Amino acid sequence: MNKKKLIQNCNILLRAYKNGDLGQTIMPEDSHPRFKTKEEQLNYFTLPMALNYQRNSYTLWESALKTWNDKETQCVFDVSWVADATEDELREKLLKHKIALQPNKHVRTWYTISKTIFENWKTTQRLFESVDNDFLRLRQTLQVDYKKGFPYLSGPKIFNYWSFIVSTYGEIPLQNRGSIDIAPDTHITKCSIKLGVITQKESEKLSKDEISDRWKKLLEDSGIDPIDMHSPLWFWSHNGFILKKFEL
Repeated sequence: MNKKKLIQNCNILLRAYKNGDLGQTIMPEDSHPRFKTKEEQLNYFTLPMALNYQRNSYTLWESALKTWNDKETQCVFDVSWVADATEDELREKLLKHKIALQPNKHVRTWYTISKTIFENWKTTQRLFESVDNDFLRLRQTLQVDYKKGFPYLSGPKIFNYWSFIVSTYGEIPLQNRGSIDIAPDTHITKCSIKLGVITQKESEKLSKDEISDRWKKLLEDSGIDPIDMHSPLWFWSHNGFILKKFEL
């Protein structure tokens, strides 16, 4: 793979994404409320992510917005309220606008994460402060030190994407952001082949971690964080590769 050519093509894609040249590029998370506090902002972009497993992201965030806009259910985004609520109270509110689809598993996940945050840091903002907004320390906290307290959110794929979401939509200035792995789903893998990061044969043999590592090495010292390519690549593939301005 020609590293220089890949970086050129990535910059073309980034500009195209920014300028609206990749077709429909509205992210599921783009539709969100106005927040009065940083804590509201962080909880809104944290708790639903733990339920973002094998489901439509657009539908999930539509449900999150409805849950937020409903005065009777907005309290589920307050980790102190959740930590003190009964399971039945929480279940009723999470199911009302279908932010939770599984009445037991999803409710338990939401409760466990909220209680872990409240009992150890009181607020999600203090969780980030405790690691000095450092991605590597945050990863150690969620994936090792308190792994059982962050079901699903501590999983590699969701954790990496959540880190991208809180840095972008939660406006957390994450240190070591370049260490956030790109998640090679179907769309990212197709783009990886098209851009020459991997071959078709390699796509069938390499693990997702190996594909992520390939991206990390090729973008090293380029000024582009691997996770910054997620949205441009995803929409480029999702919209049928409508942009053709490449030197492949």
